[in-house]
Amino acid sequence: MTFSKSNRTPFVSVATAGMVALAGAMALLSPVPLSAQGVFSAPSVRGLPDFTDLVDLVGPSVVNIRTLERASVPEEGASGTDEQMLEFFRRFGIPIPPGVTPRGPRAERGPSEEAQPRGVGSGFILSSDGLIMTNAHVVEGADELIVTLPDKREFKAKVVGTDKRTDVAVVKIEASGLSAVKIGDVNRLRVGEWVMAIGSPFGLENSVTAGIVSAKKRDTGDFLPFIQTDVAINPGNSGGPLINMRGEVVGINSQIYSRSGGFQGISFAIPIDEAVRVSDQLRATGRVTRGRIGVQIDQVSKEVAESIGLGRPRGALVRGVENDSPAAKAGLEPGDIILRFDGTEIDKSVDLPRLVGNTRPGSKSRMTVFRRGSQRELSITVAELEPERAASRPSAPEPAKPQPAGTAKALGLTLSDLTPALKKELNLKSGVRVESAEGPAARAGLREGDVIVAVANTDTGNVAELEAALVKLDKSRPVNVLFRRGDWAQYAVIRPSR
Repeated sequence: MTFSKSNRTPFVSVATAGMVALAGAMALLSPVPLSAQGVFSAPSVRGLPDFTDLVDLVGPSVVNIRTLERASVPEEGASGTDEQMLEFFRRFGIPIPPGVTPRGPRAERGPSEEAQPRGVGSGFILSSDGLIMTNAHVVEGADELIVTLPDKREFKAKVVGTDKRTDVAVVKIEASGLSAVKIGDVNRLRVGEWVMAIGSPFGLENSVTAGIVSAKKRDTGDFLPFIQTDVAINPGNSGGPLINMRGEVVGINSQIYSRSGGFQGISFAIPIDEAVRVSDQLRATGRVTRGRIGVQIDQVSKEVAESIGLGRPRGALVRGVENDSPAAKAGLEPGDIILRFDGTEIDKSVDLPRLVGNTRPGSKSRMTVFRRGSQRELSITVAELEPERAASRPSAPEPAKPQPAGTAKALGLTLSDLTPALKKELNLKSGVRVESAEGPAARAGLREGDVIVAVANTDTGNVAELEAALVKLDKSRPVNVLFRRGDWAQYAVIRPSR
């Protein structure tokens, strides 16, 4: 079989030979190029890439990282695992299961503190004086780090800094004259391009695997758009480099998608430009500083975008605004859709945390938001991102007396005005409480206790205002509803019964 360069349908060799013969006959009859006549033109065939030069170039810069933790060795007679089994764990870099301790000759010395193998990972040399980049999860919780160079020299390493949010760490060994990697340009990386990985899968040092880039900007985390590849990555490869055909590092191998724990054809790498940005801060201060504005966001669905007049689904839907946060002070409201931040378009909601996170705390930024059918500009001062905190559960709303509602009832809604106490609790100036939701409203996702704050891009201060807004609408068309559930806001689209 031969395949075209652009991943078209494969052609059987016999059929290809026939086409070539036909093309030759037609070429004798007409001076016009066959491609101009709409006739098949065989693509140029390339051979498979040779990675040997890349291995020679980058191999000396890839290191093995062993992690050790200090554990108490039990006295003789204590339960444990024999040395042969422990040696198996050590040799293949498999973390020793919790509670497993050695027995036999090593245990006869009585209780003591002894460094035990904990795991194995990979890394690569950033600078000739011993700075090494790896994954944060490789070094997390380790009492000692042992770095082994390709020439078998071993060094104890110290952690310069780690960042769990991006899974990037920088460690340092006391050495000089080391072979550092060359950093590549992720923007030049193309889907379908060949890439190579070097690492220590299962402790097998300097193992080389190769594949292609499957996708870019794959969303698997708040702060990182990962590079997806089909390069074989297994436990122990973590922290090793992803290398392009120019011998440049374009990513850090970090995760795999697997149902078995082993490689299944999908692996993810941290883009090197993001990793370098983090490592620069770790080297300078030992920590990473990020911006925050204090909002809970969600994706904008196609149905919601069309119903509120936004057109195509884009931006980040604000579901909640923290009290006294930069967003609250800037006038951002639940239900707003942030379309641009500092002039950069927000296509998906995950774009916003990355843009805000890369903004220096204290900076003044501009936001374009979509609210009630129109756009407006807001100015916001970015604060520093704090450690994550568990969200508090909203208290049960105060019961209120339901009021009759004609048009709303046709949508399956029984409503009541908000009490002053509930307005204060939810930090709302107005709104309508859902006492029950049936039929179309229930199918749209509304339920008892929700608070409707807008209908069809119109604010609803009470039941009477909501009814007035509904009366003006086409009863046969879907209606968008902005509502609060606890602390968070979201949209629903109610489709009337036919």
